[in-house]
This record gives sequence, structure tokens and C-alpha cells, in this order.
Amino acid sequence: MKTINASGIHYKQLNEQIDEIIKTEPRISLDNVFGQRYIGRGLASKVKIKINGIPGNDLAAYMDGAEIEIFGNAQDAVGNTMNDGQIIIHGSCGDTTGYAMRGGSIYIEGSAGYRVGIHMKEYQEMKPTIVIGSKAGDFLGEYMAGGNIILLGLNLKKDEQLLGKYCGTGMHGGAIYINGNPEDFRLGKEASKTPLTEQDIILLNKHIEAYCKHFKKDASLIKPEKFSKYCALNKNPYKNMYCKI
Repeated sequence: MKTINASGIHYKQLNEQIDEIIKTEPRISLDNVFGQRYIGRGLASKVKIKINGIPGNDLAAYMDGAEIEIFGNAQDAVGNTMNDGQIIIHGSCGDTTGYAMRGGSIYIEGSAGYRVGIHMKEYQEMKPTIVIGSKAGDFLGEYMAGGNIILLGLNLKKDEQLLGKYCGTGMHGGAIYINGNPEDFRLGKEASKTPLTEQDIILLNKHIEAYCKHFKKDASLIKPEKFSKYCALNKNPYKNMYCKI
């Protein structure tokens, strides 16, 4: 494994170094990362990057099959429009995580900011998944068109809410799974509670086990049957806003 000390390196130069190294070495460790943007953008499969520090915005944008593991927090737009691969964050992350995500998975040990999963989508077998260990901010799953968001609600402080407001606003596809039963006022008017199916339990078990394996948690303490599932009321919720020709 090749190691790069990213301290003081401009993000353009850092990404150029990564591009050169992966031509011959598929495993890279980045130390002392502090806000450098676009790390892992467009990376294909068979490449694995370990990041020690705090990567900047648009980590793994358009990533296409690689794996990135962050030992620290991450900033905004992690996994922006990623096609495939896996991101594992040993910490929390900022806003718009998984923006327009089209495939792959993101596992967040801690919390996530606003508008996580905005414009997520799916196509045939490509169904992206975001798993959040603790809480999420407002507008979770906004304009969501596909994929899955799983909110575990672990390690919350007293009187701390696992979910912000306007969850599922504009939602027209996919599913949001929440550990518990949030108050109705936290949901957007386009999201509707739906009974869990056997397939939902299988999906939840799969991703709960993966989350617990990544972060060394006890999967037996998270009960899939206690989750609430929310789906879109309408596949085209804003059709009345457009003129007919």
C-alpha cells in the first residue's frame, strides 16, 4: 500500500498524485487530510483508499466501483452522483451526502447533515443505499427517486431527535427506513408510511449487519421489525405545476 502525506498539499496536486499512483498500485493510504476536495472522483473498481483526516467536499463524486474508508469526519456532498462502490465513514458527515447517487453504498457511523439522499435514484439492479448510524438533519430524502436510506438512531442524547423536519419532501421513489416512529410533522407531504414486508426485513438485516461489521457494533441490539418505512405517495407529485401542451 502506497502512503501519501497530504499535509499542506493543494487538492489538485493531491488528486494528481492519486491518479498517477493507481496506475500501478490499487491501494493508497492518505494521511493528514484536511479539507482537500474531490478525492476519489470517478475512481473505478479495484481501487481502495484509506483516509486519515477530514476530506473536503465532493469526496467520491462520480465514483464508479472503488472503496473509500475515512477515519474521521467528512464534509458536504460525499458520494455526489456516484455510480457504484462503497464509502465507509468512521465519523459524521455534512449536507447533501449521496446527492443524485445512482448506485453503491455509503455507511456513516455517526450523524449526517441536511438534504441527505437528495435526488437519489435507481435503475434496474442499481439501487443505492445510505446507512446513517445516529441522526439526520432536515429534508432527508428530498426529491428521492430511488434507492434506500436507513436511519438507525443510535447513541442519541436525552431529548435528541433522530430526524429533522420535511423528511421525504418531493419524494417520488425509493424508500426511507427509520428506527422508530417519528412524529407526522417531521415528514413531507409526499411521503407515506408503508407496512414492512419480508423483503424489507431482509434488506434491513443485510445493511444493519454490514454497518455493525464496519464499525464493530452489536447487530443484535438493532431490531428491523421496529423500523418505520416511508415511500412516495405519488410517482409524479408536482405534475399539476406544469402546463399541458
